[in-house]
Amino acid sequence: MPLFRRFARFCAVLAIPVALFSAPPAKKTPWFLKPVVRPEVPAGATPSGNPIDAFIAAKLKEKDLQATVPADKATLLRRVYLDLIGVPPTPAEQDAFLSDTSPDAYEKVVDRLLADQQHGVRYARHWLDVLRYTDVDDTMAAASGIHYWRDWVISAVNDDLPYDKFVRAQLTGYRDGEYTTINENGNRRRAQPRPYDLFALGFLARGQVTRDGKDTLELPTSAVETVSTAFMGVTVGCAKCHDHKFDPISHNDYYAMKALFDPLVVKRVRLATELETINYDRAYTDYEKKKAAAEKQLEDLIGPYKAKLFEHLMTTLTPDVQAVFRKPEKQRTAAEEKIADDYHVVFKVMSSGLKEFMPPDLLKQYTVLQKAVDAIRPPAALPEFWAVEEDSERLKEPSYILTNGEPTQPEKDKAVQPGFPFQPAGIEFRDGRRETFAEWLVAPENPLFARVAVNRLWEWHFGKGLQPNPSDFGLLGGRPSHPELLDWLAAEFVAKGYSMKAINKLIVMSDTYRRSSSGDRELLSKDRAIDPANSTLWEFPLLRLDAETIWDSIFSAAQSLDLKVGGKSFQIAAEDAPKRPGRQDAAKEAKPMDAQRRGVYIQRGYHQSMDVMPNFLQAFDVDDGRTPCPERTRTVTAPQSLFLMNDKLVTDAAAKFADRLRKESGGDLNRAIDLGYRVAIARPPSAREKDGALTYLNSDPSQLKGFAWLLFNLDEFSYAR
Repeated sequence: MPLFRRFARFCAVLAIPVALFSAPPAKKTPWFLKPVVRPEVPAGATPSGNPIDAFIAAKLKEKDLQATVPADKATLLRRVYLDLIGVPPTPAEQDAFLSDTSPDAYEKVVDRLLADQQHGVRYARHWLDVLRYTDVDDTMAAASGIHYWRDWVISAVNDDLPYDKFVRAQLTGYRDGEYTTINENGNRRRAQPRPYDLFALGFLARGQVTRDGKDTLELPTSAVETVSTAFMGVTVGCAKCHDHKFDPISHNDYYAMKALFDPLVVKRVRLATELETINYDRAYTDYEKKKAAAEKQLEDLIGPYKAKLFEHLMTTLTPDVQAVFRKPEKQRTAAEEKIADDYHVVFKVMSSGLKEFMPPDLLKQYTVLQKAVDAIRPPAALPEFWAVEEDSERLKEPSYILTNGEPTQPEKDKAVQPGFPFQPAGIEFRDGRRETFAEWLVAPENPLFARVAVNRLWEWHFGKGLQPNPSDFGLLGGRPSHPELLDWLAAEFVAKGYSMKAINKLIVMSDTYRRSSSGDRELLSKDRAIDPANSTLWEFPLLRLDAETIWDSIFSAAQSLDLKVGGKSFQIAAEDAPKRPGRQDAAKEAKPMDAQRRGVYIQRGYHQSMDVMPNFLQAFDVDDGRTPCPERTRTVTAPQSLFLMNDKLVTDAAAKFADRLRKESGGDLNRAIDLGYRVAIARPPSAREKDGALTYLNSDPSQLKGFAWLLFNLDEFSYAR
């Protein structure tokens, strides 16, 4: 018997596929790298004129599924408001839509919402998750002024900045791709970018990491991994230590792409005018004089006792460490300075430790003087922003593959040239490294760029993308549920000049989007048996609202939501604010109205030694921005219910909501109940709900606060259906 046949029989006995030992098949081009070709829209699949519905209907027919009926007007209005601007419709807006019987009534609402400044606030939040925005990160060099990048993203969405320009600006600082100009004398020079696009570079500056005052050289790797997942939809990071196991991305590809960003350094940009700078300097000089005088008075009082405390603390240290502390700072060696820094926090002479050395009469005087010193505050810091620029010296340095991805361990025998995965032959980096890459990335011919973008937009409307893993189009990311629809949307996106608003409108105008999330039980049972995951979208998915939308809905009902666009982030409560040694609680410095700004402006982030993320954001699944978040999880947990039931923010908002109901109903509890339901969940109460509410109120207007609280705690309040 031939050897192979024996081997095949042996494999059969052990149930081992012979193919596992065969030569691998010839490599095929992965689906996501194949050119986007606009497919034909299925004909006759649906009476709808929206191509989206034709593709969806064809898939439903293929699987013998029947779509649910259209959602009622009240449900649809709340859905599209929460989706496009993140704020529920007012009763007046509900009345206007319900009474408008014109064929284009819904389209007029969609157009108005897409033109609303709050649309940018809503959809920028989606992008900022993907791009790993954070306000606080103890290692982020660009923390000061990072909110200017967030505000740039909001502005770009509101202006419907074409997506190719949106991405190009964040990679290069140039939205239009015109990197050089030539004057009448034939001299070519670097073009001047739009001044406001400086803030787009916060995307790259965000990746700069410092520890112990030193650059850790992580900006290039951060850029590679965020750019590849956000805009290319591939996990290039898997090739950091070896060739990608599943996708055509080599170890060398990763470091070639890293070389695009190796020359970058962050730079501080002062945003103040000359006059503001002069006035600040004068104010700061005045502050220094007052502070020095007050501190001298205090030091004269406590000097002897401070010396006693210092000697006491020295007894707790070893002789060699004592010697370091007794030596003047300027005379210490680098090693001694490191020792002093290590012991600084623990053994610093703290004024609070003086009390046990001071007599009671001087202690009172000390307390008064200390309060006077603390009351002298410096002037508000001048605004600044951290952008990036190429360092001319780094630009000359070669790039290498790194051992285990460690920036300090280059493999000097493995130099790499700037490049990127899937790079076409003949690419010239004439305009610059990032610039050349950006032009390839945003080109209409790039099969990744438009596909990844429209899939994200689809995900943000339906809770799940056509491609299930929005940042991984590779082999492990799965395959699209509707590949023809994905490619049609990508082609349409390019044809419409990369207008994100155009694609958003196309999606929300579809019958697929306007379907009900409930219907005939028998029909639902049949459909769920065939497609339990609703991957074919035979019904609109029931979606738990994200944290920011729940926040905005609460304060919208209380009529205390501040809709101002832009500005620094705020901390929502003193108990959630980080406690920094030697600093006052930042939450106490915030203005009272700040706590009712939109949820996107709530401060979020990470710090290794203190809790930065508010409990509210953590409970409702908000990431801290350390890594890209392509898709938020939607858990249902006890802390969520406990927040809505017990948090003071909610109970205070419920009191304001009750006051609103009392005033706007004129004291009529029947009207107050109707209004409460319409404000909270954009529909009138059912007869059963009305009877239950009247029984609860028991003709007592003071019970309206409890009624408002109950509305906040309805499941329907926290869901879009």
